[in-house]
Amino acid sequence: MAADLHLHSEWSWDAPQGGMEESCRRASAAGLRVVAFTEHADYTAVAGGARLDVAGYLDAVARCRRLFPRLTIWSGVELGEPHRFPEEAAAVLDAGSFDWVLGSLHCIEVGGQLVESSDLGPAPAIDPGTLMRAYFAELLALIRGPVPFQVLAHLEYPKRYWPAGWTRYDSGDYEEEIRTVLAAAAAAGLVLELNTSRGQDPERRMCPAPAVLRWWREAGGGAVSIGSDAHRPTGVAGGFALARDLVAAAGFTPDEVRVGLWASASGAEPRAR
Repeated sequence: MAADLHLHSEWSWDAPQGGMEESCRRASAAGLRVVAFTEHADYTAVAGGARLDVAGYLDAVARCRRLFPRLTIWSGVELGEPHRFPEEAAAVLDAGSFDWVLGSLHCIEVGGQLVESSDLGPAPAIDPGTLMRAYFAELLALIRGPVPFQVLAHLEYPKRYWPAGWTRYDSGDYEEEIRTVLAAAAAAGLVLELNTSRGQDPERRMCPAPAVLRWWREAGGGAVSIGSDAHRPTGVAGGFALARDLVAAAGFTPDEVRVGLWASASGAEPRAR
């Protein structure tokens, strides 16, 4: 594997056990060529008012680049719900130079309030179909929103926290909605991320599932990135052996020019920030 393009360090509000320097050390030992530290920039209540210290973060990236000259280290940011917080997200992007920008959707509107998927609890006051269709509709708003980003991160995110009492999540139940999202993402020139953070069960834990990767290629998606979403150094490149096989099986091959991406000959060039 060439790259882990979704990492968090101590500069993310939810990664108190993160460590940029140690993550770089582990990435180098694993033979990675590229890493991207995509720190959180979230503005919902779940973030507790935390804000990304862009200047401090970029100084840390510069230091690690000096310490690990053989490892390419991309600066990055993970924008949470930027379409709902366009001024705040734009201010982060204007505060520094970022090589890799993720667009993420962690929250879904339930009863007029934004609810983080991890806070759904064992008996949510909403049925799974309503929840997921709201999620996919919100993804379209994210993609079509005013804040630019390069990567659509962890598609199907709510299945990470699927309540035990619900029928097992199946991408096929939402194929129409997912294909609509993928078509919009392909038209926007986005990269689709395969997020490996939740383990080895590809249907329930990989975001998105293998079928969605195939639908992405059929939609004209140009590229896939792979990210561990690690919030501590021990998670760097976690699940990557399986991820490589899934991406290859979906019809993507390592891009010889854009190191770290997997390309489809039928897709468009990803857009630059």
